[in-house]
Amino acid sequence: MDKRLLEILVCPLCKGPLVYRRKEQELVCKADRLAYPIRDDIPVMLEEEARRLAEDEEV
Repeated sequence: MDKRLLEILVCPLCKGPLVYRRKEQELVCKADRLAYPIRDDIPVMLEEEARRLAEDEEV
C-alpha cells in the first residue's frame, strides 16, 4: 500500500481515520467497526464490501 494514499484515505461513512492492517489486507474504521478490504493493492471503500468487526475483535 502506498504510504501517501494511506495518509489521505478516510472512512467513507464517518470521514474518520483508518488503521491499516497489513496482514489482513484491510483498512479498519474504529468508530464504525468496519474493515474495508484491499484487493490487488487497491482499497475497496464501499460500505457493502466492508466487513463488520466482531464485538470481541480488537481494533
